[in-house]
Amino acid sequence: MVTRYAERGDSSMAVYLPQGPLSLESMLRPHEGKVLTRDALGRLVIGRIQADTLVSGVRIDSAGFYAGQMNRRGEACGHGFYRSADGTYFEGHWAHDQREGFGLSIGPDHLKVGTWLRNQFRGEHVSHHSQRIYGIDISRYQHEKGRRRFAINWQHMRIRHLGRRINQSSVIDQVDYPVSFVYIKSTEGVTIENKYYEPDDDAVRRQGLPVGAYHFFSTRTPAADQAYHFLANTRFRSGDLPPMLDIEPTDMMIDEIGGPMALFESIREWLDIVERHTNCHPLLYVNQRFVNIYLPLAPDLKDGYHFWIARYGEYKPDIHLDIWQLSGDGHVSGIIPECDINVFNGYQGQWDDFLRTQTIP
Repeated sequence: MVTRYAERGDSSMAVYLPQGPLSLESMLRPHEGKVLTRDALGRLVIGRIQADTLVSGVRIDSAGFYAGQMNRRGEACGHGFYRSADGTYFEGHWAHDQREGFGLSIGPDHLKVGTWLRNQFRGEHVSHHSQRIYGIDISRYQHEKGRRRFAINWQHMRIRHLGRRINQSSVIDQVDYPVSFVYIKSTEGVTIENKYYEPDDDAVRRQGLPVGAYHFFSTRTPAADQAYHFLANTRFRSGDLPPMLDIEPTDMMIDEIGGPMALFESIREWLDIVERHTNCHPLLYVNQRFVNIYLPLAPDLKDGYHFWIARYGEYKPDIHLDIWQLSGDGHVSGIIPECDINVFNGYQGQWDDFLRTQTIP
């Protein structure tokens, strides 16, 4: 059952509302006050009043309709839903006509569940606990600090602190999590090799942990040469985690290579070569700023590849995400310097699927 409401004389204003808790009938019960008016912006409001104050209703305009709680000015305030003319649906909390707090948005090309601040989606507010899948990525920096040198005690590794930027209210239990996967830097550019790569790779394999390797991308050397440098100095075995390309150029570096489109052409070249060699789709590691500014210019990469995103804060990135780097200053027993802490986007079942379908065949 649906009910049709239209502003008199304007069939373009027709709105179809589902029967149910937020239907017009439930808000305009016969024993309660009703009002038909317009707000300060001229939008039609069919509302319910209590003690001469508007408290909820339906608001209609050319862009769509809102149904739910309101303040006395007819602004969305409290819980409600909005359906726009393009079919996008949002349900959640509002404040002064802006999405604010927890909500769900469904559109032709997206599904977002998480927290909004001042009408902007911030991401899923993740809780941290022992049921999640945590891992680390390491390079020579976990072995060296100034002139000091450190060995890693692989048999006693436990994640003890997620990082200083983690909101402690999101941590459900004591942070004492196993390390469930490890990525190791192998190469950078066309000449740099991580001298700790092979011994660390051997040690991880002895512990029976899933392991993968990554290459740090340079904007100043040919992408093909970088790909072959990575392939020549990295081990690839069946069941290994997918190879990862670490992309961290500055704006100046992107300008020097010829702009974003030239950068993406180089990235595609590296990906094609490594994928042909390993028969595995590489992961792309980028930070949130790169996602916001540059990635929309390469929709084939955004839609066709999985991502590992560095975003230091309490909200999970809003993109096709496999791994989220929570912090760069976590603490792991067995490793003396600070360490990057990462969490897989899913739980044990999804992790098992990832290991079965996304790793090197």
